[in-house]
Amino acid sequence: MAFAVGAAVMAQATSTSRGPRTGVIEEVLRGDPSPRYRIRWDDGHESTVTPSSGTLQAQPHRAPAKAKPKPKPKANPKPKANAKARPR
Repeated sequence: MAFAVGAAVMAQATSTSRGPRTGVIEEVLRGDPSPRYRIRWDDGHESTVTPSSGTLQAQPHRAPAKAKPKPKPKANPKPKANAKARPR
């Protein structure tokens, strides 16, 4: 199966100690019959991949991850004036 730029893909691990990797096709370096792709993985790394039979699978289209908003700093409470003892 040939992939186009922007396609979300999952690569099966070649080792049993690692899980599959997901990423996005950044560039098609060579087409069929022996395709080669530049893939940006979700962890930020890039690889050039020539997939063997069944190792690269299409994933449903997904929206890019949004950065979490930074929490707003808490306002410093106004220091209380020194309370003078009131006569009773």
